[in-house]
This record gives sequence, C-alpha cells and structure tokens, in this order.
Amino acid sequence: MSLSPSLPAATPATQSLGTQSLQDVLLAALPGLSLGAILGFCAGYAIKKIGRMTALLVGLLFLALQIMAWQGLLTVHWPRIQALAEPWLHQGGEQLSQWGLRILQTNLPFGGAFVAALLVGLRAR
Repeated sequence: MSLSPSLPAATPATQSLGTQSLQDVLLAALPGLSLGAILGFCAGYAIKKIGRMTALLVGLLFLALQIMAWQGLLTVHWPRIQALAEPWLHQGGEQLSQWGLRILQTNLPFGGAFVAALLVGLRAR
C-alpha cells in the first residue's frame, strides 16, 4: 500500500485544453512575430547595403585627403577632426543603444523577432 495519493490520469480533454491554451497564445503572438521578422530582416539588409556604401565613400574621401596632403595641396589637422567627431560618435552610440532597448521593452515578441531577423539581414548576402 502506497502512502502517496494517486493522481488522476490525464484525460484527452485536459490535454487538449492545455494545448489549446498554448495554441491560442502562439496564434495571438504570430502577427507580431512575423511582422517583426519581416521588418527586422529588411532593416538589417538595408543597413548592411547602406553601411557598405558609406564605408566605401568614407574610404575614398580619406584616400583623396591623403593624396592631396601628400601632394602638398592641403594640410589636415587630424587632432581637430577627432575632437569634432568624438561627441557625434559618442552621442550616436548612446542613442542607438537606447533605441534598441525601447524596441525590446515595448513589445517583446515583435522586438525579439525584429532583432533576430535584423541580425539575419545583416548576415544575408
């Protein structure tokens, strides 16, 4: 004789009730997940393409400045340029991290799908 009480066996009705509840939750979150994934992928892909073009333009500008400085056509004061650029870069990094946190905290399924698909979009060829 066992001292522990026996638990009733799970009936198909209680199993489907638990599954139905999970299914309802997933179906309710699906539009946000799919929209977040689509928008995240598109944003990641666009950021990647725009980033490549920006890097190319900045590189060509730097090369042109260096060639003109080498030819003696101009003098570049790099410490002054660094002093002007540092506040913009620091402020931009803070704003980007705050933007990302707002997305994740506002709507978790959408934000999670957006960030995951954003990373996939950045990796896409």
